[in-house]
Amino acid sequence: MIRFGLLGCGRIAKRHSDLLGGNQIDGARLVAVCDPVRPRADALAAKFGVPASYEIDDFLARKDIDAVSVLTPSGLHPQHVIACARAGKHVVVEKPMALRLQDADDMIRACDQAGVKLFIVKQNRFNLPVVKAREALDAGRFGKLVLGTVRVRWCRDQAYYDQDAWRGTWAYDGGVLSNQASHHVDMLEWFFGDVVSVHARASTALVKIETEDTAVATLKFRNGALGIIEATTAARPTDLEGSLSILGEKGTVEIAGFAVNQIRHWRFADELPSDREVMEKFSVNPPNVYGFGHQAYYQHVVDCLVNQRSALVDGLEGRKSLELISALYESIETGAEVRLHFEPRLCRLGIVS
Repeated sequence: MIRFGLLGCGRIAKRHSDLLGGNQIDGARLVAVCDPVRPRADALAAKFGVPASYEIDDFLARKDIDAVSVLTPSGLHPQHVIACARAGKHVVVEKPMALRLQDADDMIRACDQAGVKLFIVKQNRFNLPVVKAREALDAGRFGKLVLGTVRVRWCRDQAYYDQDAWRGTWAYDGGVLSNQASHHVDMLEWFFGDVVSVHARASTALVKIETEDTAVATLKFRNGALGIIEATTAARPTDLEGSLSILGEKGTVEIAGFAVNQIRHWRFADELPSDREVMEKFSVNPPNVYGFGHQAYYQHVVDCLVNQRSALVDGLEGRKSLELISALYESIETGAEVRLHFEPRLCRLGIVS
């Protein structure tokens, strides 16, 4: 049994606590929560009958915690992950793992030195439609990859950003690219491979925040394919879609829904009998399973810890998407194409103004 503690009891904590505290993850249970905002910590603790802490040192001193899920503002992830590692706790950290590449390197180093595992939450990789598309990719069914596109068209109004002072700031959050679209950026890179260069533009269209609520970008991949990122939290009045398109010489797959969770198109030049099964059984996540991607993700984490397996998204894998996001912001600041790998100069992510 892997005993989890939650560090941070804000908006995203509901999904994690419902799964861990609600006994939805085989081999895992929730044993403690921590948040400096006492009402938040107390509410979650009372709901699941676990103790609450208000100071991280008290929380990490507990001997009954094997792993910590870090659910704090993105800009605080580095110091919290490093503290967990030094306390000998395995770490699950929400996206993005950090806002600066140097911080990501420090987190990876701290976990390595402490002999603990670092897991970056990328739950969309475990969506059934995504899993089937990845199987098709690994089987070579797409042939030469041509074009990849992700679209994040979500609604986040001013009230959303006003919930917490850190939202939409450079120091602790970033904009739509680093927050809401980070899963989709990761998805594009996971399917198409290393990125050679990016060119991006952004604007703050409908809300009052430091960072962007709308961005577009073009990418060139090492394999010759091109990519497009379209990301906005300025869709009104409600969410529209979160989607991924994969176009190759031998096939096309488009996964849509609100969170890359429903197959819209599944077409290959060389059809297989299994294609019908994909559409009938795996075209959408099970509607009766709350937080399917997170649930499958946590089962993966437990399996890695119990059976000493490698994580699908460890610190190094999480760093790859952070470097890509940093390059996008560098391009936004310079107005120029940015090549990877690079040293950020003008990217404002993680910088206190």
